[in-house]
Amino acid sequence: MAGRVVLVTGSTSGIGEAAALRFAAGGDVVVFNSSNSVDEGERLAASVPGSRYVRADISQEGECERLIEDVLAHYGRLDVLVNNAGRTRNIAHGDLAGASIDVWREIFELNVFGTWALSVAAMNALRGSHGCIVNVTSIAGLRPEGSSIPYAASKAALNHMTALLARVVGPEVRVNAVAPGLIDTPWTESWSANRAFVQKVAPLRRTGTPEDIADVIVALAATSYMTGQVVVVDGGLTLAH
Repeated sequence: MAGRVVLVTGSTSGIGEAAALRFAAGGDVVVFNSSNSVDEGERLAASVPGSRYVRADISQEGECERLIEDVLAHYGRLDVLVNNAGRTRNIAHGDLAGASIDVWREIFELNVFGTWALSVAAMNALRGSHGCIVNVTSIAGLRPEGSSIPYAASKAALNHMTALLARVVGPEVRVNAVAPGLIDTPWTESWSANRAFVQKVAPLRRTGTPEDIADVIVALAATSYMTGQVVVVDGGLTLAH
């Protein structure tokens, strides 16, 4: 399976960075991406022979097509697309006024619309390589929880998109998703109360690491008889809570 061309969005930190480095360690060529953090993206790409960093904001019209065109111009193919880029806002679920339409629009433009647009832009290339898509969602899309209602709803939409897309792009392309629980990333550095709760009630008694999720992303990209599935990786939190 090594030697594939893998595009990982939002891959200059956290889960995206860990996944990109896991693919590279297995012999794949990786395209790093972010909408900012250009210096970090270029540093990561320079550390992986043959890899590349491309700045693109997939929530912006035209950026998805430009990103795919860049990948194909340099490598001539695309085998794996990992839709990891996303955003959130920390808004208490009871704060209905705080979850304004502008907040909904900001979150959905990246988490849902951008993910859809990039998947569509990549589809011809993925069909040509019999490749796959792995979406990074959240257990917030499966249960009534999460950093905000708009964020949770965006991840629920992405979970359902995964299944719907898988039905219509097979057999050439597989589409799966991983739904993490609480993962120790720059996003969650200040979530000490949430972290303590997970460590108390989850069967594995710890929060996750980006590498925990990267392992599953790489496995989903390699599992040839699986499509349309959302794999929960949460240390058992949803069993206890």
